[in-house]
Amino acid sequence: MADSGQAPHCLMLPAGSAGLRLDRALAIALPTHSRERLKTLISAGEVEVNHAVARDPAARVKGGEAIRIRLPEAREAEAVAQDIPLHIVFEDEHLLVVDKPAGLVVHPAAGNPDGTLVNALLHHCAGRLSGIGGVARPGIVHRIDKDTSGLLVVAKTDPAHRGLARQFAAKTVGRRYLAVVLGVPAPPTGRIETNLARSPANRHRMAAVDPPRGKHAVTHYRVLEPLRGAAAVECVLETGRTHQVRAHMAHIGHPLLGDSLYGGRRVMGCGIGRQALHARTLAFRHPLTLENLEFESQVSGDIQQLLIRLKL
Repeated sequence: MADSGQAPHCLMLPAGSAGLRLDRALAIALPTHSRERLKTLISAGEVEVNHAVARDPAARVKGGEAIRIRLPEAREAEAVAQDIPLHIVFEDEHLLVVDKPAGLVVHPAAGNPDGTLVNALLHHCAGRLSGIGGVARPGIVHRIDKDTSGLLVVAKTDPAHRGLARQFAAKTVGRRYLAVVLGVPAPPTGRIETNLARSPANRHRMAAVDPPRGKHAVTHYRVLEPLRGAAAVECVLETGRTHQVRAHMAHIGHPLLGDSLYGGRRVMGCGIGRQALHARTLAFRHPLTLENLEFESQVSGDIQQLLIRLKL
């Protein structure tokens, strides 16, 4: 095993892992790490099974094996400035609010090294963004999915970043989403409260799990308008977890139209080409001036057209 300079992680595979591929068994045992990354580490000789280096990700396990694995810290790539058009709805010396189009990734990551919102912000702000998010995520206080459109706030200075982060942690930031979902939720208003964690069956999905696993997540929903086989729903976030609206609406049996990850074939064929989700309003207190700010984004054109087509 190579010496990466980091203490190895040791664990015992549960008996229920018997018959699984090694990479899949490790992905279940280490849910914070992707199966692809674990597969790469196995192939690189960074994993020992019962004190012997294992290099075959497809090897079947029996359950009960002692695992020793080195998990080198992933190094962030420094983002570069790129001249990408931005729709900025508010800006001062401390922060800015962006109306993000669907299809734009928020920050560089594996598979999206550039062409992101961060690359655009670095160009627009001439590099003057808060460094708290790290070199790959300067200024980023919160995120919305690539294929979700709408509002998010970005910090230009570290004091602004810290002040906004405190508000998100205290759940005082107002965030309202417009979603178009399959069917009409009943009752027409409700509160969805679960813990959310990566699904062991599909690492790209979040799933409701029993505590203490996962992170506490709360979404309030309200049916705005029943549609033909669907409904326009307002979702208010009390917490901000990965895929929260998408996972929660699917959890109660009403996945978003266009969201094949959570709704499968049932929600496709609506002609939108992405999940029908728009971050419509954003409200917070300015962390330096203490002014109460609220912004509203016009619903994107593709969702507007979807609503017209589904009118009763």
